[in-house]
Amino acid sequence: MARFAALRPSARTARITTLAVVPLALLASGLVVSQASYSAFSASTSDGGNAWSMGSVALSDDSAQEALFSASNLKPGSADTNCIAVTSSGSLPSAVRLYATDVRQTGNLGSYVTLQIRQGTGGGHGTCAGFTPATTSPVLYSGSLSKFAGASTSYATGVGTWQPTGTAEETVVYEISYAVSPDAPSSVMGATASLGFTWEAQNL
Repeated sequence: MARFAALRPSARTARITTLAVVPLALLASGLVVSQASYSAFSASTSDGGNAWSMGSVALSDDSAQEALFSASNLKPGSADTNCIAVTSSGSLPSAVRLYATDVRQTGNLGSYVTLQIRQGTGGGHGTCAGFTPATTSPVLYSGSLSKFAGASTSYATGVGTWQPTGTAEETVVYEISYAVSPDAPSSVMGATASLGFTWEAQNL
């Protein structure tokens, strides 16, 4: 009995000692944190001011809003050629397409007018002197005026392969030719046809 009773105080003492250590440890930890908040070293780094700006696509031509053709009193076999220089000055890569706008026609004249469009360099509005066809895909369209006016009516259906890079100003010259069919019938006498040539660029 005496031996068993002697062990009980030791067990109780060990448990109390363990419980007492916990709050002391927490207190000590809190003291360290408190001291660190007043004496911590620090360092930082940052970049420069950040900024965002949009890129652009931009097209212009040398026609000064004048028509390439204003032909009247035509007859079977009549033909003409003119050139226009189109310049891209945007900052984004883009693709340029050519299509017809504001199409108007009386009679069936467009079916008897052949239209050809080529791309290259040299020349400009009012003259094709010095025009040189592109070495790759120079002919963008060759067919009737009616077919072009009916099929190429938007960017999605337009013609063209030019893709400005956006890294520098670029210019492409378009040579546009028409010819009235020698077989044009008398039924087209007095008929008229008109359209606008529209170039549009969309970023890639």
